[in-house]
Amino acid sequence: MRGGLSKTLALVGAAGLLAVSACGNSDDGGGSGDAAASKDVTVFTWWADGGEKAGLDGMVSVFNTECKDYKFVNSAVAGGAGSNAKQVLANDLQAGKPPSTFQAHAGAELRDYINAGQVDDVSGLYKEFGLDKAFPQNLIDNLTVDGKIYSIPANVHRANVVWANPTVLKKASLDGTKAPASIDAWIADLTKLKAAGVTAPLAISKGFAQEMLVEAVLLAELGPDKFIGLWDGKTDWAGGDVTAALNKYKTLLTFTNSDREAIDWPDALGYVNSGKAGYTLMGDWVAAQQLADKVPDTAYTYWPSPGTAGNFQYLADSFTLPTNGQNPEGAKCWLKVTGSADGQKAFNTKKGSIPARSDANPADYPKYQQVAMADWKKDKIVPSCAHGAACTLGQNNDILSAISQFSGSPDVAKLQSALGAAMKTS
Repeated sequence: MRGGLSKTLALVGAAGLLAVSACGNSDDGGGSGDAAASKDVTVFTWWADGGEKAGLDGMVSVFNTECKDYKFVNSAVAGGAGSNAKQVLANDLQAGKPPSTFQAHAGAELRDYINAGQVDDVSGLYKEFGLDKAFPQNLIDNLTVDGKIYSIPANVHRANVVWANPTVLKKASLDGTKAPASIDAWIADLTKLKAAGVTAPLAISKGFAQEMLVEAVLLAELGPDKFIGLWDGKTDWAGGDVTAALNKYKTLLTFTNSDREAIDWPDALGYVNSGKAGYTLMGDWVAAQQLADKVPDTAYTYWPSPGTAGNFQYLADSFTLPTNGQNPEGAKCWLKVTGSADGQKAFNTKKGSIPARSDANPADYPKYQQVAMADWKKDKIVPSCAHGAACTLGQNNDILSAISQFSGSPDVAKLQSALGAAMKTS
């Protein structure tokens, strides 16, 4: 969703690849035996249209230049914000037919593949490609699982962002350029908006959008260290501070649209743009959507969700080296492009995300991304469960189920118990 060691990526030749091939891959894994097929690099993603497809096309253009010995084969699966693709991928992996490389959210989501023995350790590639110096150390720490790294991120997105319509906020004499200092202050502003005649001051949609709002409240109320502790087992989900935070989330829901279980995030954003709502909380892929829809900069504003300033809640789209995947040498060339300065620039300028690298030039990016890049360098990085950085797929599925049930029947005790159980049993 967004110069370096070298402006020109060195082609990964056979000798160089042998030096970094200490993983479990084999040339004949996944099926292809003829010379033509061995050139194919099958890249599995859910980037099938819009800014995502444009970003992928940008990275492919760099791959075609820097990896001329290989042929890119697009294996994208559209729909379901990745859920359709993940199911197809799961079937292929279970059948022993992995692609050359596949897209996955960086972080804990990869544990499902790691535990199943379906991805190889790429820690050695970080040193080979200089990524151990190009990526910030706190990102590398977040990517590391039991001392190893299993993917290379193409980008970084920020989850904890509120998008606001300043014209709507003026109805309640609110300044859209200034974020409320806390969840309590935000609730006070939402109350003012409702009193000013805005029926649903906070627009929200189904599924992961509600989970993102829960996370934003927990981060604001607990602080970054205790928030991270929710996912690594150091913070008790049954604690009174978690109860208090979830009660504030319950209050926030009373200011949201009644059709929240029937719409997706672009629809919620549309409520803000059309003046039907004052705020929505959504990841910074919104910036690319606003540009694509030609929404003027003056028509909206944005800031870290209330109470979370100084914290960058990240998610990252990354690529793996599947165990016994097709054409591992070609896959490694794709991975090198993924982490390179040129590859990340070609991808992120079109995708709306920011590069994971610390050495990117902000002047190459639009206004929002320049702000995000500055924050990425100075803020504390915290993970998002909703987008795979903090929890596994199984854990996230249980959490999504609990939050959806809460939307229809808001019982804080039941939600809190279900969230804790999800992290213990999934």
